[in-house]
Amino acid sequence: MWIAAAIALLFVGFATGFTREFSGFFSAMGRYTFVYFGWFYVLSVSGLLIFLLWIAAGRYGNLRLGREQEPAQYSLGAWFAMLFAAGIGTVLMFWGVAEPLSHFIKPPFLEIEPGSRDAAKAAMNVSLYHFGLHTWTIFTLPALAIAFFSYRQDLPLRVSSVFVVFLGERIKGPLGRSVDLLALLGTLFGVAVSVGLGTLQLASGVSYLSGGDSSLAWQLVIVALVVLVATTSVALGLDKGIKRLSYFNIGLALVLLAFIWVLGPTLFITAGSVQNLGIYLQNLPWMSFWTEAYQGTSWQQGWTVFYWAWTISWAPFVGLFIARISRGRTVRQLVYGALGAPFLFTLMWFSVFGLSAIDLQMQGVDLASQVEADVSIALFSFLQSFPLSSFTSALSLIIILVFLTTSADSAALVMDNLSRPTQVGSSVWHRVFWMLLLGAVAASLLLGGGLKALQEVITALGFPFCLLLVAMAVALLKELRRSVAPQSIHQL
Repeated sequence: MWIAAAIALLFVGFATGFTREFSGFFSAMGRYTFVYFGWFYVLSVSGLLIFLLWIAAGRYGNLRLGREQEPAQYSLGAWFAMLFAAGIGTVLMFWGVAEPLSHFIKPPFLEIEPGSRDAAKAAMNVSLYHFGLHTWTIFTLPALAIAFFSYRQDLPLRVSSVFVVFLGERIKGPLGRSVDLLALLGTLFGVAVSVGLGTLQLASGVSYLSGGDSSLAWQLVIVALVVLVATTSVALGLDKGIKRLSYFNIGLALVLLAFIWVLGPTLFITAGSVQNLGIYLQNLPWMSFWTEAYQGTSWQQGWTVFYWAWTISWAPFVGLFIARISRGRTVRQLVYGALGAPFLFTLMWFSVFGLSAIDLQMQGVDLASQVEADVSIALFSFLQSFPLSSFTSALSLIIILVFLTTSADSAALVMDNLSRPTQVGSSVWHRVFWMLLLGAVAASLLLGGGLKALQEVITALGFPFCLLLVAMAVALLKELRRSVAPQSIHQL
């Protein structure tokens, strides 16, 4: 706990006291990581997706995460709501309009004409690639590995438990604690980036609607508000706080989704959703391994590689959280559920908001200039073209705030679990401590340069966590083989 806290506080001091040096250092690190290891991010995530589908479809899929015939701990509805709220709810609110529109006006593929129908198809395809099966692969792999080792071998619900096949009893010593320290820091910085992005959107949304300025001071006030609400939730615990907030927010998000679907170009959205699914599945094989090698461009640095690095950095957190709520499910249920259900919701979300935004742009409503000027106000600018814009904008602000809260308080629970001795129970002050430190890191990232700094920091810091995910896949495969053939353990 204290080592992680000391590292985080040193980071906060550096980011706030030396903002120019902070920005320059991580800008250089981010560029270096992209140039030399961007391909590794792309290859690793796509390889892990294939690995998960393979183990779920085969003989390992029937293995239960717990005792045989043990029922699932949570109902399917509660499981999905908590799964999604702790995952990328904030991200979909931020990018649901902005990303498809960005790729529509500036396609990543050189042969496609900007603003054309081909650009529209490419924009939806790239958006679903970024937030579809690949994103949830990054969350599902550690969730499955942690749950498998914890519930079938009665090991602590920690990242280090996965490495028992390599370390044995040494997972209880310095090596095991180092793995958990890495996971803890990844959770802290990864979720801080999400809080930073959500804060930018909240501050920009309020200023856009009120006509005021989105000042840094106002952004810091919003961070403080998120921390206050999340601290209250995390003090209540999983069932009373996070579960109820998750149900509440998924309901609000569905209301907003249905509103745009009905009042927007309904037929275009509905037909486009079906075609988006087909285009995504058709292009998934080559998109999964596309690295811009023959284009000589660096588009992926600000998009694909940033997304993978960011998602990977907080994969230990979401993985631990999903493992925490998935006891009693089978390997197949966890893999198909954690990949399939969020993907279908993502498909609906981007089809409704992305296609509606593209349709408005093609009809002559200039949303593109708003996105280019400030990507964080894309959603609110988009909502101005619909009836009851004040209501839907206010509803969106609430949804963003609650998604930020559920991500932050889920992270605090996980950091609490990683940083205390296994024989010591959770305490409210411990969870509150991590919540406050999370807010401090998010505020320091905003002070250190805003969205650009967030992207550069996470691109650089995500690489060691990518290596950690690959190692977890190897450990899980070894344990799966042992579980179905215990007599062959000496051969592993």
